[in-house]
Amino acid sequence: AARIIQNMDPAADPCKDFYQYACGGWLNRHVIPETSSRYSIFDILRDELEIILKGVLETSDQGDREAFQKAKILYKSCMNESLIEQRDSMPLLEALTMVGDWPVASADWNKTKEPSWSMEEKLSIMNSRFNKRVLIDMFVWNDDRDSSRHIIYIDQPSLGMPSRDYYFNGGNYQRVREAYLQFMITIAKMIREDKNMSKDDSFVQEEMTKVMELETEIAN
Repeated sequence: AARIIQNMDPAADPCKDFYQYACGGWLNRHVIPETSSRYSIFDILRDELEIILKGVLETSDQGDREAFQKAKILYKSCMNESLIEQRDSMPLLEALTMVGDWPVASADWNKTKEPSWSMEEKLSIMNSRFNKRVLIDMFVWNDDRDSSRHIIYIDQPSLGMPSRDYYFNGGNYQRVREAYLQFMITIAKMIREDKNMSKDDSFVQEEMTKVMELETEIAN
């Protein structure tokens, strides 16, 4: 109750400016950090929790149960920036190999990879190894008709951009759409360079435009 009162502005007239009355205390005592686009009690709690988790993850893992050890190993691997820089793009290239390579960053993909490439197999690998679902979303959840059992649900997946508006609307949506396409082109060029392939900007532009067209059809 004290925190709620502290975050209010009782001096304001609620009939004239209810927002100031309800939130004036909060506004007077908090400034949105330059690193954030919003700031609320949930953001403060999240920041406090991250500090606590950091302390827990950096303690010795002796005697920890297996689940805690895995969390600490994952944390350490993410914080080992020197090794991350040393590995460079290798983890990404290995991931691409697992899913049958990327035509835009492969030489003669249609001849060397496509004959043995199975969409069903690659979709299952994306799901099981990388928790990434494309074209089809599939998950196990409680049966709406019988809560005592679980069933497989099949649904539409999320899109590459946050919503279908980004694929069709103008203004800021169009600017994001153009930046999204340019981002794909840049990544494709970087991977080709890391694989010591020729530059071929026109081919990359053409292929990534096709990807954009496919995503747009899915969004539609």
